Amino acid sequence: MSPAQFSHIAPSLPDQPGIYKYFDGKGQLIYVGKAKHIRKRVSSYFTKQVVNQKTQELVKRIEKIEFTIVNSEADAFLLENSLIKEFRPRFNILLKDDKTYPFIVIRKEDFPRVFLTRYKIQDGSTYLGPFTSVYHVRELLNFIRQSIALRTCTLDLSPKKIAQKKYKVCLEYHLGNCKGPCEGLQSVADYQEGLNQVRDLLQGNLGSVIKTMEAEMKSLAAGLAFEKAAQQKKKIEFLRQYQSRSVVANVKTPTLDVFSISQGEQVFVNYLMVRNGAIIQTHTVELEKKLEESPAEILAFAINRLREQFGSKAPEIAVPFSIAYPDPTVEIVVPKTGDKKKLVDLSLKNAEYYIADLKRRQRLQLTQHPEDKEKLITDLQQDLQLPLAPQHIECFDNSNFQGSFPVSAVVCFKNGVPSKKDYRKFNIKTVEGINDFASMKEAVYRHYKRVQEENNPLPQLVIIDGGKGQLNAAHEAISELGLQGSLTLVGLAKNEEELFFAGDTESLKLPYNGASLRLIRRIRDEVHRFGLSFHRQQRSKGTFKNQLQEIPGIGAQTATALLKHFRSVKNLEQASQEEIAKVAGNSKAKKLLDYFKQAH
Repeated sequence: MSPAQFSHIAPSLPDQPGIYKYFDGKGQLIYVGKAKHIRKRVSSYFTKQVVNQKTQELVKRIEKIEFTIVNSEADAFLLENSLIKEFRPRFNILLKDDKTYPFIVIRKEDFPRVFLTRYKIQDGSTYLGPFTSVYHVRELLNFIRQSIALRTCTLDLSPKKIAQKKYKVCLEYHLGNCKGPCEGLQSVADYQEGLNQVRDLLQGNLGSVIKTMEAEMKSLAAGLAFEKAAQQKKKIEFLRQYQSRSVVANVKTPTLDVFSISQGEQVFVNYLMVRNGAIIQTHTVELEKKLEESPAEILAFAINRLREQFGSKAPEIAVPFSIAYPDPTVEIVVPKTGDKKKLVDLSLKNAEYYIADLKRRQRLQLTQHPEDKEKLITDLQQDLQLPLAPQHIECFDNSNFQGSFPVSAVVCFKNGVPSKKDYRKFNIKTVEGINDFASMKEAVYRHYKRVQEENNPLPQLVIIDGGKGQLNAAHEAISELGLQGSLTLVGLAKNEEELFFAGDTESLKLPYNGASLRLIRRIRDEVHRFGLSFHRQQRSKGTFKNQLQEIPGIGAQTATALLKHFRSVKNLEQASQEEIAKVAGNSKAKKLLDYFKQAH
């Protein structure tokens, strides 16, 4: 768009706070920005001398401008972040972090189970996390299972079935790992005490748990149960050692988020989550600058995204310099001395270590010896008992959004490294609504049908990201193509990283820190990254409004009002009928909730 063309539309732009969106000639969203005064901010792109080459390229591509007025700069900031996260426009700051981090879930059921999962769903369960260090979470989870008697079975322990004496205690009861709620040997109140200890442990409140264990140890010693008291003492020592690895001395504010930024050719932001005087999480992310964003703008963007990702409600944020942050309930501090300054310095030290370690790992990868790769492939063949060494591995994953924009992706690894020229992506054509099984069957069938037609080599191993349902669907496609015995299919369960072979009832669990499972994880993470990237591209061709307008009874005006108020479909889906009714009225609120309910 030229300055002359812009001059015709400039008077129609509002002089109020809000966000503006730039679209290219293909109708794709290429940039989202926020402004205190929309007309002045947008005009600056066309009336000022632009030095930055990327900004010049952006202006050349602009064909259409849209805007949304909001009440304040804070609202504009939040809406901008939400749209960048949902559509990932090519000229906006990019948070380069597509990994999924594990949660500990306390399942919503009678006598809730506690286990690790990478997927948070709206099922009423309690999710603690996400956690950046899987190793430390598993270490703590193993301690929990050894120290707090909670069930691990999948039985339906409803009061009715327990009263009917449907079950008998298993080996876990006799080993002392479970108190037998299945036979009514443990009360709900006693079980809840154990769950409360789990929450305290995972939220860093170790002091109260240690006090409880010390009281139990003294009680056991007083009852002359010295062996059990000694076991309890070992557990207390483990917790104190675990606590000593994370405690920060003399922190006056027990709940605090700390951020720092390191800039060079690349930009990295580090996050320290401080709870009860202890650093319970640390995480560093890379951000990609696209235009002329200042360090303060980049840091504010990263803080908003990371606090949302990790569910932080800390009332105070410590940073190395002043930033504009939209939430008035959160205090931004720039410490010059004292403990908080030490924490900001420590955050920067973590960022710099991460950068140095990243460069080291990149150098090692470049100089990796071919024999190391060969051993990795041989180990994987032995661990999975494959007839052939898996020199060629492919992995499938599905993605959809409320049943819309269903896509599938396949990545290829050869000799243990990505072969990106062999990556493929599919728009699902024959499946309506949410049906992961049918989508997986279609993607596998179409991919290997083409492989057959083009006489391309088949992989030795195909990984299906999903459980038995997706694996069976993929097996049906392979059978219809007559490829049984030509390759090995294996399903990777999402919750506990178990492997399933077609037809087997029992899963295969590889050593958690073993090289084979690390390679499978890497392939799984790569197909997630590739699939999500493609899915976002497809979603960017539609809009929040277009999706809502597909619902009978929801028009453009209502969709615009909902976008302005809720900022994303996810927020809208999680809202109550009363909250939606305030924007769209009772009738339309009910239609929206019915639509989301059917989509699930």
